Amino acid sequence: MSREILIQIADGERRVAILEDGKLDDFHIELDRHNFVLGNIYKGKVESILPSINGAFVNIGLEKNGFLYLTDTVNPLIEEEISAPRRFFNKLLGKEEPLPPPEVKDEKIPPLAKGDEILVQVVKEPFGTKGARLTTHVSLAGRFVVFMPFDKSTGISRKIEDGEERQRLREVLAELDFSTTGGFIVRTASFQKSKRELVRDGKFLYRVWQEIKKSAEQKPAPALIYKEYDLIGRVVRDYLREDVDKLTVDSEKECENLKRFVNNLIGREMVHKIHLYKGASPLFDARNVTVELNKIYDPKVYLKSGAYFVIEQTEGLAVVDVNSGRFKSNLSPEDAAFQVNMDAAPEIARHLRLRDLGGIIVIDFIDMMREPHKRQVLGALKRALTKDNAKTEVTKISSLGLVEMTRARTGKTIESISFRDCPYCEGRGKVRID
Repeated sequence: MSREILIQIADGERRVAILEDGKLDDFHIELDRHNFVLGNIYKGKVESILPSINGAFVNIGLEKNGFLYLTDTVNPLIEEEISAPRRFFNKLLGKEEPLPPPEVKDEKIPPLAKGDEILVQVVKEPFGTKGARLTTHVSLAGRFVVFMPFDKSTGISRKIEDGEERQRLREVLAELDFSTTGGFIVRTASFQKSKRELVRDGKFLYRVWQEIKKSAEQKPAPALIYKEYDLIGRVVRDYLREDVDKLTVDSEKECENLKRFVNNLIGREMVHKIHLYKGASPLFDARNVTVELNKIYDPKVYLKSGAYFVIEQTEGLAVVDVNSGRFKSNLSPEDAAFQVNMDAAPEIARHLRLRDLGGIIVIDFIDMMREPHKRQVLGALKRALTKDNAKTEVTKISSLGLVEMTRARTGKTIESISFRDCPYCEGRGKVRID
């Protein structure tokens, strides 16, 4: 299986496409006109406390105040690496979770009052009329580990399943135990990495945290204390691994910057994978990516069999409806429905990833009667979702043929970044006939 990263640079815009065997597998875009704040750390000032919902509005210097749940116990930015699901997903999926007795208080979160200055991190971008979602549980993501200065616990990514490898990584974690405070989570990319690489990554993040603390002491609130990597930096940190054959960028200046960045962050052994594109036509056009990108904005997604599914997004949830379309076969209705659903399941997971849809998602598969068929379709969907870096939770297929799932949303959807509402129909998609 070949894997390639393409980076196309334009004025005020950076786009990244990840290809798997020549097919678009993931897509990211960053525009200068959209102030990217996800992962940034701010020194904020508490503007108001809302006891009714146990939250507070915090001024971090942006257009809108950020919102902080006072009982935040997990940073969703590292949700993929945490073994236990967040309470939000448990509640959404009807799972009961024991709550601590009322008299037990979280000692990590001191009582807040209006005017207090606190250190917070953005875990969800501002969206619509809502400000940024904040947490006091800061985390710094490296290439192989995540450092959590306010949490002494340690853990290993759930995606590392090999028992011997997990034991080896536990031994490495012991060497990352600094005498002051903080915990570490070993990321999926650390699989079979040397102890030296993991320890170096952890020590680097610890030094970054010391600089953050020093800056926070000196600057008055509200102030930006730490800025997360830009899109290209995050892609290199999270996606440039041994299984990537090539990284191609169409900017000579950015190519040189990337080589220096990779040499410092990862090592010189990965620099040879970075190549400069010198073709006459745009990079995405030359690699047929533009055609594929245009499809991710269409509500209808056609499969090779002639079947298709429709994706519609509302303010509260996204709905996916699978249809047989032009699919023709000599199979029985049950087997035909099963075949279409099996074809659609991995494509649905891919488009959720490409469009970066989040929140509650309802998938309406074609009705099937046999339980083995339902289990196989659900299994195909779950396997396809394992490639997603975002946290997902999937329920069983209901009696109505529906699958309810959630996908963690931390930023704006690709569509909301690339489009704005029509000024004539105001986003309805229809124009009144006078």
